[in-house]
Amino acid sequence: MTRPGGEGATDLRRAIQTAADSLAAAGIDSARTDAELLAAHVAGTDRGRLMLIDDPGETFQEAFDELIAARSRRVPLQHLVGTAAFGPLLLAVGPGVFIPRPETESLLEWALAQALPQDPVIVDLCTGSGALALALAAHRPDARVIAIDDSAAALQYTRRNAAGTQVEVLAADVTTPGLLPELDGKVDLLVANPPYIPAGAELDPEVAEHDPAHALFGGADGMEVIGPIVGLAARWLRDGAGCAVEHDDTTSEQTVAMFTDNGSFASVVPHRDLAGRPRFVTAIRIARS
Repeated sequence: MTRPGGEGATDLRRAIQTAADSLAAAGIDSARTDAELLAAHVAGTDRGRLMLIDDPGETFQEAFDELIAARSRRVPLQHLVGTAAFGPLLLAVGPGVFIPRPETESLLEWALAQALPQDPVIVDLCTGSGALALALAAHRPDARVIAIDDSAAALQYTRRNAAGTQVEVLAADVTTPGLLPELDGKVDLLVANPPYIPAGAELDPEVAEHDPAHALFGGADGMEVIGPIVGLAARWLRDGAGCAVEHDDTTSEQTVAMFTDNGSFASVVPHRDLAGRPRFVTAIRIARS
């Protein structure tokens, strides 16, 4: 057994550097980070404790090499480790479900800042892994939280992630006319990260080849699902309640116009993410006459 920082650690550093070089050659910008995260995954430790390991074990190198080869083929890091971070959460993900993105955390921050009544009703549309629903449920344990998606594959992950929480998982298509009339006028907060990429957009291989197309593309202009969501928000939200809908960075003005033209909303505001890109629109349901 070698000492921490001794021969074993040196071999591990060398293996990680070789892996990082391979990932960089494959065009992966986060090569060093990905190599360290995959090494930590194989070694069964956290990235920050990786270099404290004396000896990662006889099977480490072979398993690590297999993961690096897969990442070099642009298989998403999250698929290889089976999880994705979102805000305070670590969510199970894999083939068939959209991987939550850090950009959506800007929408989450807005939602967490909303003043809601006691025992609020919160709805997350096109929930995918359940990221927004679960983060909001953790913040408001008194809430009734409903997570909706129409993908059977995605809902397997939603239910797995929601196990043991108050989140209700529902299989439904948000574009269905007249969906869930029992929610009319009863929702205190609605959030949505729908498929919104315009058809034909050029995407990184991790997205184009591994995220489900059903969760990515929103028709020719990216607005096919956003339109029905605006209609649901108008019907479901209580007077004075708010909603937030994520959109493509090319369709902020169209999303604002869709809310404004509906006639049921005030305070329609476009927001940018931390990278400065147009990311989501918020709106408040006006009082019904």
